[in-house]
Amino acid sequence: MRVTKFISGAAVLVMIAAFAVGQQAPAQSSTQVRHVPITNTPSNSGKEMFSSYCAVCHGTEGKGDGPAASAMKTPPNDLTVLAQKNGGKYPAAHVAAVIRGQATTPSHGTQEMPIWGPLLSSVSQGHQAEVQQRITNLVNYIEGLQAK
Repeated sequence: MRVTKFISGAAVLVMIAAFAVGQQAPAQSSTQVRHVPITNTPSNSGKEMFSSYCAVCHGTEGKGDGPAASAMKTPPNDLTVLAQKNGGKYPAAHVAAVIRGQATTPSHGTQEMPIWGPLLSSVSQGHQAEVQQRITNLVNYIEGLQAK
């Protein structure tokens, strides 16, 4: 019970920082990030989850050019070249580990980019099979974005 409350509390805090939407401040010339809460999207659609959770930073095509990208200290990765950078083989296990928060990348896990494992668990109400389905569908969708 105590662990559940802690995870829920941590998830809420991370959810607040989950999504960033770049906006121009009226009195400033620099882009700022606005945080919005995570929403539940269908676990069976990698494309819908990517659009809801990833595209704001990585862009709709995964090239790292989302609307919030310019406001981030560390630019989002271009997800379309993951296979290219890995000798032509898509690193599915590594991508899944990054989403779960088990592997590091410069921007994931910071205030700018949340660790998605706990967030996906929160929208799945802790059902680990659904969390795994979400991660698998996201990994597969990102694989489809790879440059040919």
